[in-house]
Amino acid sequence: MSLSIKTILIITTILYQGITVQIENQKLPPGKLFDVGGYRLHLYIVGETNPTNPTIILDHSLGGIEGYFLVEKLAKFGRVCIYDRAGYGWSEHSPHPRTSSQIVEELDTLLTQAKIQPPYILLGNSFGSYNVRLYAYRFPEKVVGMILTDGLHETRMLKMPIQLQALKLFFISGFVMSIFGSILGIIQVLRCCGIFEFLKPELRQFSQESRNSVKRSFCRSKHWITMCREILNLNNSGEELVVANKFDSMPIVSIKANSFFQSFFWSFLISLKAANNLREQMHKDLSNLSTNFVELQANKSSHFVWIDQPHLIIEGVKIVLDQLYSNPNYP
Repeated sequence: MSLSIKTILIITTILYQGITVQIENQKLPPGKLFDVGGYRLHLYIVGETNPTNPTIILDHSLGGIEGYFLVEKLAKFGRVCIYDRAGYGWSEHSPHPRTSSQIVEELDTLLTQAKIQPPYILLGNSFGSYNVRLYAYRFPEKVVGMILTDGLHETRMLKMPIQLQALKLFFISGFVMSIFGSILGIIQVLRCCGIFEFLKPELRQFSQESRNSVKRSFCRSKHWITMCREILNLNNSGEELVVANKFDSMPIVSIKANSFFQSFFWSFLISLKAANNLREQMHKDLSNLSTNFVELQANKSSHFVWIDQPHLIIEGVKIVLDQLYSNPNYP
């Protein structure tokens, strides 16, 4: 292929990216934007407020905004708040470090600005489990229960074996490449070709609208930049979580995936056995968070439970609500 044809292709994809972003930016976001200190976060609220029902607050995985897949089903229990962490979705970039401590501060400011009154049930997917645990520790009077979806635990994450440290570097390099891929419009073209559904066919179970909300974010460079910032600060976040390990009898449901990744021919490249051993140890540590702890097994799921077996997250919310309503001291 000659240089001139390559140049034409690059210019074409960049133009396609720019035009698509401009068209998308003309559409209103599903929720509202709230200033949290010189930058705005996007908050999407669904469901009706009920004085006897706590509000469900969902914090996404690292790089994910998967809550849009779940919001309609969760809304059957009452009011649900899906928010995009700074740098994802419709939220603006934050100048502050992407650590759990900063994320928790931003979340509480957001909920205060939006006048979302407690009590809250916090739902944290993967890295989001760090954030909801720290939030529950800092604001115990506001939180009445938690659901952790294949959650992380800092004790093991901070002592990650060398082969998994290498895996983290592999992910970071992929995120950096994706920054350029999004700027050049390559990810946008792949989105148009259905690459997301090809890589994860289970996505087809969700509405086109919710899929578009998620894919829109992945096509923007700020999304991948934020992923780099969060994973580079993962150890700092883990060190902040050391204090958030005792929640007395708070109802906590932990959903444990069958494997971190589904087994593929290239699994040996990602230290799948080591990743699963680490995950087993983390779930043992998570089981000590509360005397009112329930673990659900996602036997057909990879780490992405919210795509593979989303009904278990709904079941986890039901378990927490049932335990709250059976408590004579609630509300």
